[in-house]
Amino acid sequence: MHDTHSYEPRLGHGLPHDPFNAIVGPRPIGWISTKSAKGIFNLAPYSFFNAFNYVPPIIGFSSIGWKDTVRNISDNGEFVWNLCTRDLAEAMNQSCAAVPPETSEFDLAGLTPLPSEKIAAPRVAQSPVSFECRSTLIQQLSGLDGVAVPTWLVLGEVVMVHIDKRLLRDGVYDTAAADHVMRGGGPADYFSIGPSQLFKMFRPR
Repeated sequence: MHDTHSYEPRLGHGLPHDPFNAIVGPRPIGWISTKSAKGIFNLAPYSFFNAFNYVPPIIGFSSIGWKDTVRNISDNGEFVWNLCTRDLAEAMNQSCAAVPPETSEFDLAGLTPLPSEKIAAPRVAQSPVSFECRSTLIQQLSGLDGVAVPTWLVLGEVVMVHIDKRLLRDGVYDTAAADHVMRGGGPADYFSIGPSQLFKMFRPR
């Protein structure tokens, strides 16, 4: 039997830092690029991000607050997810700075916007993988009491995929070689993925 710390979230966790983010993790980083109605390129990382469907491929992220990213997607229905790798971690962190809407995080982080093929929102040229997406849902979340919280779930269908060919080994994407960066818990915890974390399990027949 474990010596367990139990709590009701609505009453507080009683710990130095909320453990929720650390337990549900590490999580892929939703590094989302958009284009505003005024033509300004925006780039921001979201720690609540994942994939939700195979066919059609649907990904999504959650934004705490109606931020520039959500507004841009609401305006034009488009966004790009860009893979954050270990060598891009510092640039990704720079792109989360709180700056006015007229400031492009591409410039702030020293990144190059690359034209997409299917949509107007740009890709991050330095990122080895990107998904061009069209929004399928923007939904404000609410609690059990039905009261809306200032958080918006954004889902989008992937309409174009770009993968650096060096990450394809015999046609199979090599996650470990890409050196993905993942968000953990705590105020500053991140993780990377490498070959030492890899193990294989095949589904029962």
